[in-house]
Amino acid sequence: MVLTGNQIDLFEAAMPRLKAIAYRLLGSASDAEDAVQDTFLRWQSADVDRIEVPEAWLTKVLTNLCLNQLTSARARRETYVGQWLPEPLLAGDPMLGPADTVEQRESVSFAVLALLERLSPDERVVYVLREAFSYPHRRIAEILDATESASQQLFHRAKKHIAEGRTRTEIDEAAARRIVDEFLTAATSGRTEPLVRLLTADAVAIGDGGGKVPARTRPFEGAVAVAKFMRSLFTPNQAARNLLGGTAEIHVSYANGLPALVVTVDGRVIGVMCLEITADGIAAFRNQANPDKLERATRQWAATDHGEPALRIN
Repeated sequence: MVLTGNQIDLFEAAMPRLKAIAYRLLGSASDAEDAVQDTFLRWQSADVDRIEVPEAWLTKVLTNLCLNQLTSARARRETYVGQWLPEPLLAGDPMLGPADTVEQRESVSFAVLALLERLSPDERVVYVLREAFSYPHRRIAEILDATESASQQLFHRAKKHIAEGRTRTEIDEAAARRIVDEFLTAATSGRTEPLVRLLTADAVAIGDGGGKVPARTRPFEGAVAVAKFMRSLFTPNQAARNLLGGTAEIHVSYANGLPALVVTVDGRVIGVMCLEITADGIAAFRNQANPDKLERATRQWAATDHGEPALRIN
């Protein structure tokens, strides 16, 4: 079927929301793009004139495509090398979607996206549509071909699981920047004690290398262990130079709604480390270093002005 200009416009108007939903469901920008493209192909072959509510139809099709991907993704992640973290989205990426409320901002954070991995596919759908996009349970039930009460029960279970594993991270931008600057000063001091003071007692450090770059298969846990790791990470040595292949520039930025350190070598993003900052200190470092998951970040980085780096490691 050949779509009219109006029908193409309808899809293009819905596309930013569809991408934002798909990213939250899949944790992968590239997979989200594929899901939205497949949704367009189905829109193109449908009898569009008979679709009464295009937005609802498109969301249902996209959600079903994502549910299929989630089933296969679970099998892939059982054999994933090391820790799995989402593909990062740098500040300004339209795929981040709505950010008007605390819930919307948290729904795209590394912490919550990682916790979503523990949910069933249906729980994940309900949580994302309700928490991040304020869909009523009636519409979610129609999308899942379920009852409204079933949707409510799924949401209740999902929200409980997320709440049990999450620390609220809402902190104003100025305070976050101050803490990040203090962290960089402490990390490059060569001493562990200043770092320990900035961390919560149960701090963790998680890295995703995907088997492509060195990354510990288990998280570092506890303030002292994390501090020692961070001190070594930010201390120049020949092994690090050989691994980096050049001078690493570290910029303070935002990714997935959280303060982040973006590490580049010759303009290529080689790491995005999100910091989870609470009133008690830095609770978590989540570092995405898998090059397969940094291609979008590299493209966006090259297209934006980010000023001078906060730190260079030669």
